Amino acid sequence: MTEEQFAQFGLTFGVGGFMLYMLFIIYSLARESKAGKFGTFVLFLVLAFGMIGFIAKQVLIWLMTP
Repeated sequence: MTEEQFAQFGLTFGVGGFMLYMLFIIYSLARESKAGKFGTFVLFLVLAFGMIGFIAKQVLIWLMTP
């Protein structure tokens, strides 16, 4: 395994795991604040919006590589 492959693996799974942890934190925040269904939806939409860009970038890279 080269350094580049190790870095890519760490970026993909390390950041992916961190994103799952952030989703747990958002869920915990919504539950503790008793946000309701719409409030929980808004929290996930707004706070998790940046994660969508990271995921889209990874999918585009996967689709464009030969």
